[in-house]
Amino acid sequence: MQYKIRKLFKDHAGKSFTLIDVTKKLKVDNPQEHIKLALDRFVKQGFLIMNESGQFVIKKQERIKSKKKFFEGKVDMTKTGSAYIIIDELKHDVHISRKYMHTALHGDKVRIELFFGKKGSRFEGKIVEVLDRANDQFLGTFRNYGNYSTVFIDRTQKDFEVFIENSDKEEPNNNDKVIVEITQWRGQKNPVPWGKIVQVFGPNEDHDMEMNAILVNNGFKIDFSEEVLRESEELEGGITQKDIDERRDFREIFTITIDPFNAKDFDDALSMRKLENGETEIGIHIADVTHFLRPGTALDKEAYNRSTSVYLVDRVSPMLPEKLSNELCSLRPNEDKFTFSSVFTFDEKMNITSEWFGKTLIHSDRRFTYEEVQEILDAGSGEFFEELLVLDKIAKKLRKDKFAEGAISFESDEVTFLLDEDGSPLEIIKKDRLDAHMLVEDFMLLANKKVAKKIGKQKDGMQIPFVYRIHDHPDPEKLRDFSIFAKELGFDMKIDTPEQVAASFNSLNEAAAENETLKILEPLALRTMAKAVYSTDNIGHYGLSFEYYTHFTSPIRRYADVLVHRILYKNLKEPYRTDKAKLEASCVYISGQERKAVDAERASIKYKQVEYIIGHIGEVFEGTISGIIEKGIFVMLSESRIEGLAGFDSMDEFYMVDPSRLKITGKETGRQMRMGQQVRVRIVDADLDKRQVEMELVEDES
Repeated sequence: MQYKIRKLFKDHAGKSFTLIDVTKKLKVDNPQEHIKLALDRFVKQGFLIMNESGQFVIKKQERIKSKKKFFEGKVDMTKTGSAYIIIDELKHDVHISRKYMHTALHGDKVRIELFFGKKGSRFEGKIVEVLDRANDQFLGTFRNYGNYSTVFIDRTQKDFEVFIENSDKEEPNNNDKVIVEITQWRGQKNPVPWGKIVQVFGPNEDHDMEMNAILVNNGFKIDFSEEVLRESEELEGGITQKDIDERRDFREIFTITIDPFNAKDFDDALSMRKLENGETEIGIHIADVTHFLRPGTALDKEAYNRSTSVYLVDRVSPMLPEKLSNELCSLRPNEDKFTFSSVFTFDEKMNITSEWFGKTLIHSDRRFTYEEVQEILDAGSGEFFEELLVLDKIAKKLRKDKFAEGAISFESDEVTFLLDEDGSPLEIIKKDRLDAHMLVEDFMLLANKKVAKKIGKQKDGMQIPFVYRIHDHPDPEKLRDFSIFAKELGFDMKIDTPEQVAASFNSLNEAAAENETLKILEPLALRTMAKAVYSTDNIGHYGLSFEYYTHFTSPIRRYADVLVHRILYKNLKEPYRTDKAKLEASCVYISGQERKAVDAERASIKYKQVEYIIGHIGEVFEGTISGIIEKGIFVMLSESRIEGLAGFDSMDEFYMVDPSRLKITGKETGRQMRMGQQVRVRIVDADLDKRQVEMELVEDES
């Protein structure tokens, strides 16, 4: 209904409608009071306005300018030096040309002045103030020019130079890789950045330095300070009698961890036992990081500043020093450990009959990898088979209930890399999605949901400021465009209601498993979705179809979970309310750090993919047409998911691009190639600096 209302007013921009007019034109079964609620909501959001006659009309962009001309947003910089400012309030990005960029860099939070917003024109503006820097340290190449030096930064969204004042002390050598910190901007008309060298690496140009550049240029430090390391080394993990008295003891109960084969920080464990009344008790035990991480310490401040561990292809940049992440907090087997637990009892029909939350002690009996658990479940025998089978059955029941309530299954192909001792990629393998993965995931989802619900539904009715993980409904316009595109590829989306949308996405996921052509729709489907973020204002999680959801299960690698642990623990005895405004500011910051970590992780995958394919130039691979531009077609290789461009200049005839960008047609033969079509390509060249792969089509011998 909301989608149809938006479409009605967009198709008749400038025309006013009464409630009765809208009801007649919509031709929907919804009661008139529901339509009125939707119209009022659109007025509140700023999409519609109500005129003096009580009629509704779309809010023109010109009116935005007349009421307000200054906005705040985030910089999304282009390679040309211009940028788009992402402003939620406008629901449109504002374009900033190079000359109006002020001193802003990619990711910065800025204040802009809007120039105009006429219908049919893009928003234009200029940056008047940088409010918050996304990053002040960068990795680049040092050059000494005698009177001054520079550090050339070429691994960011836009290449730039930072100037350095030469001093009497020994300077780095020319072409050394260094980390520079920007300390000021000099100049009135065209300010330039000046800074200081904080770390020197030498002239190293290998992939190790590239990974360092990805981390630093995305705002993450490579090393911990001496103060932070000293604090972590002073911590001890011994269990006292006081600890035993204050915690529920699970050390005699069967407990295991299940993690990737290369994991070192085990932050969750599962316990299972049969109770005398025939019910089953499942404990979801999470590393009690807050037992060691005290507010106000240098260690805690550093964890907050990082906010997340960053997982690159060949390394992890941890949120916590190794003494904490891999030793004290890690739930290693055959060791007594501090945990914070969610404990549930299930009846014979696998329905939850009780729940408990609190601090605990555990002793893991076995460390399993996902593959080991899957082998035991598939074989029907092996170490702890009976216990694993019970866990698997309950997890599958939780999963079934989740999808019955409207959750969406987003499955997209992910790759993992087999590396040699030097970190060079030997092989790229598609990750298998095992039942063992989902077993752990389903119990973690249960804990996250139940913790959020416990805080969100306090009996005294007063809201407790809390860190929720929220996910908004998809944008109707993006959904409409995606459904049109999907239909061109042979998949019919139904998007009239949220329930239809969820069902369609789940059907697409099933169809893509059988049809390689439809796989290109999966990443595009994700782009129609809002991004999940942290917030103190709970709107639920659309993708999971949960009314309450948070992150409780990974405090070793996410600071949001640390905050959740602290708030939950204080509220177990009596209601505790922290400052909501400060907590919301933390949510915004942590969400931003999460986005930067995702960017870094994707950049490392792209780099390693190109590094791998350099060793396969001249070879032929199977792939799928994944994009069409004026220069040629993008092809994604089926196994490695490497994407490259096959230019039209390498083809045997001139091809015309259809306006829809869904197909191309040969001018002489009329031959057509479409998005999603299977093709064979030869690798012609690969450029590590530009992260680009050049391909050419290979005709079938037939």
